[in-house]
Amino acid sequence: QVQLVESGGGLVQAGGSLRLSCAVSGSIFSFHAMGWYRQAPGKQRELVAAITSGGITKYADSVEGRFTISRDNAKNAVYLQMNTLKPEDTGVYYCNGKFVVPDRYPEVWGQGTLVTVSS
Repeated sequence: QVQLVESGGGLVQAGGSLRLSCAVSGSIFSFHAMGWYRQAPGKQRELVAAITSGGITKYADSVEGRFTISRDNAKNAVYLQMNTLKPEDTGVYYCNGKFVVPDRYPEVWGQGTLVTVSS
């Protein structure tokens, strides 16, 4: 029903910036919270940043002060502005949405977009 599509990943040098976008095919109001997760090679998927429908944000300690998550309800989109990127930020970034009213699944995931930060 509701689908998420990420974009904006790529190869950047350490210290550079990148902006990820998550487009919601349905209504962004289907979610009480949305976030960005990442999975580095050989590691488990971890929460990077999240934002509630009320605008409350949360960040992983490793990205606090460098990343900013935002939402544009009119455009049905969520963004992740990533500044001062580090090699350890490398990984596949996934957009996630947690349903206000769970359907067959309690949440939905995007396909992911690869971010590679070179030294």
